Amino acid sequence: MENVLLIVHLILALCLIGVVLLQRSEGGMGSMGGGGGGGGVMTGRAAATAMAKLTWIFAIAFICTSIALTILAAADAGSSSVVDRITDTGGDDAPAGDGALPAGEDLLPPSADGDAPLVPQAAD
Repeated sequence: MENVLLIVHLILALCLIGVVLLQRSEGGMGSMGGGGGGGGVMTGRAAATAMAKLTWIFAIAFICTSIALTILAAADAGSSSVVDRITDTGGDDAPAGDGALPAGEDLLPPSADGDAPLVPQAAD
């Protein structure tokens, strides 16, 4: 269900982008030689109202699918946070090979009193 809604959402996004780009410019930077010219099948006020209505329809559908996807994502998330899920699986009885560190190893840099030098030796 979520995948179908996501595909519809992406198609609506592309349609909304296309309809906005096809609209006739009514001033601003587009009237300085960029767009808005040329004769099409629909001209004048009829084209403007049809494109505006189509834009509104796509925009409302896009917002509805956005809200629906948000509700579905919130329902899947539950009440636990990502940090809780990470700390729950990282116990001592975790099987090897799941990304846990071997016993006795850590991710900290070497300390100053350790065997390894902190800086590389100078080249001669």
